[in-house]
Amino acid sequence: MRTRYRSALLAILACGVLLPAGCARFDDTAAGQTFSPAPVPSPESPPEVQGPGADSGSDPKQARPGQTAAPVPPPQGCKDFDPSVIATCLDTVAAVAGLPGDGSTPSALAGERKSGRVLLATGGKDATDFAKLDVKADGDGGLTGLALSPSYVEDQLVFAYITTATDNRVVRFAQGQAPKPVLTGIPKGATGNRGTIGTDNRGALLVATGDAGNPNAAADPNSLAGKLLRIDTSGKAPAGNPNGSLVVAAGLHAPGGVCASADGGRVWVTDRLPDKDALYRVQVGQPLTTPAWTWPDKPGVAGCADFVDANGALSIGTSLAGSLQNLPVGPDGAISGKPTVSLDGKTGKPPVTYGRLAGMSMINPQLAVAGTVNKDGGAPVSSDDRVVLITPATSGGGNGKD
Repeated sequence: MRTRYRSALLAILACGVLLPAGCARFDDTAAGQTFSPAPVPSPESPPEVQGPGADSGSDPKQARPGQTAAPVPPPQGCKDFDPSVIATCLDTVAAVAGLPGDGSTPSALAGERKSGRVLLATGGKDATDFAKLDVKADGDGGLTGLALSPSYVEDQLVFAYITTATDNRVVRFAQGQAPKPVLTGIPKGATGNRGTIGTDNRGALLVATGDAGNPNAAADPNSLAGKLLRIDTSGKAPAGNPNGSLVVAAGLHAPGGVCASADGGRVWVTDRLPDKDALYRVQVGQPLTTPAWTWPDKPGVAGCADFVDANGALSIGTSLAGSLQNLPVGPDGAISGKPTVSLDGKTGKPPVTYGRLAGMSMINPQLAVAGTVNKDGGAPVSSDDRVVLITPATSGGGNGKD
């Protein structure tokens, strides 16, 4: 009997000290309460988190981008412990372009508005230089939009919306190659130079241009300012444009984002007006006069991502309020309810915020990427500015529910 008791005691002590695989590990939580705080990890010992694509489900140990099971420790220098962050310590990431992939190792191109640098951001790796564009960042311009070629897998071309010393324009480039002009002469002004670029997922590029500080230009059919353009990769009007024109819609002033559904059946553009922020659903050949939704409080609508077909919502980043606005979309493609707010630091379990969000781009139908612009008037943390992953879960989910 004494021998068996001594053996059992030794086994218990061994488990307590060595914790071999066959020993039990006791949980220190009950009824949602933690009896002792978890230690803050060091940069050499980051927290254990699930990577992109993990199923959040009902298991609190599971996590997915932007939705962690427990509060994430604050960044330490350029080290960010949030699994949704794939690049850190950049400057005003106004433009992003998600690279194709299944999300297991998400990658994107990130463009700095002021410097014109384009970097390759990949989860688990340091960002690396991809290209350098010559830009002028005055009048809210600079590098404000990035998009992959509709045939990127074959041609490896990237398109950018930039401000130069003389105009706003679209250029194209490949890694290691000098940029080439595609569409030039878009009016430039003392303000109103911000524009953006995306794809319509039907083989063409969409270019949203600012009004160059002249609100009347948005309605002027002879000006490329304040318009939504649809172009091919050579800068010409593709088939399907009204009257062979580059212009498919008019009436923009300070656009922040343009995005399309996976099948190209829905196209959206965000805009900032003097009295409100607005979202438009684009109808080719029709002026942008009746918004699909408006925000009188002007949160600074920016990039967008259409998660609707992935049981999500239409998600819109805000570069002033620092949140996602998530709008439910009905079967007919119309906005079907009020927006819910996420990534504002107040909602979610636990609440998460990345601060001011600017450009957004899809990686695949269930994963998008966004850039932050906290160094442009926000409250940057040590790892800003960042490139972060966005999923339907972080956007508030389907049916307008957070």
